[in-house]
Parts: sequence; structure tokens; C-alpha cells
Amino acid sequence: MTGPTKKKFLFVMQEAPHGSCYAQEALDLLLTTAAFGQEVSVLLLDDGVFLIKKGQQPDRIDSKEIAPVFLSFEIYDVRRVIVEQESLHERGLDQKDLLLPVETIPRCRIGALIACHDRVVNS
Repeated sequence: MTGPTKKKFLFVMQEAPHGSCYAQEALDLLLTTAAFGQEVSVLLLDDGVFLIKKGQQPDRIDSKEIAPVFLSFEIYDVRRVIVEQESLHERGLDQKDLLLPVETIPRCRIGALIACHDRVVNS
């Protein structure tokens, strides 16, 4: 008898880090999925790129900082953090503005990225 098949999950995060619970809930689900041995990747689009921006000050708006959660990804074996190039540029950001090294892809390759995953979770 063999164990359960490992699935490839892609978590697409498009919301800003503060002002709603979407990002925190998505991160909770992502870490739970990874803890159960599934292969997890993260795609940051639109305002989701702000999730890993350096220098956030959420305490100024009475909010909890969630950016450090991304720094724990290695513990959960989350190896791929992908950022859409256009989302970075449209917000005046580049890779040096981010907390961790990321893989960037152009908007035209997102469909192919999604197609190579078994499950896609959009938040």
C-alpha cells in the first residue's frame, strides 16, 4: 500500500497585507498545507507584492505584521515564491525592496505556471 499522492499547490495572493484578513487566512492555509507534506508555491500579484515589502510598519495602523511569516517558509519546505514582474513595476518596486529572494515572471507566463499545479488557491 502506498501513501497519499503529493499534490502541487499554488497559492495566489493578490491582496494588500493590511486592512483585511485575506492575507493572514491564506498564509494559515498555506502553512497547514505545507505541514501536511504537499508541494507549495506562492504567486504574488497586484497588491500582494506588498506582503513581502521591506520596512512595513503595521503597528502604526494597529495591525499585526505578517511579512515575517514569509521568512519561515524554508522551515515548511516552501521553496518557490514567485512575483509577477508587472505588479512590481506598477507599484514602483523591484527585488531589492523585498524581504526575500523571489523568482519573477512576466504576466504572459502566469497561465503556464497555473497549469503546472494540481490545485490553485486564490486569495
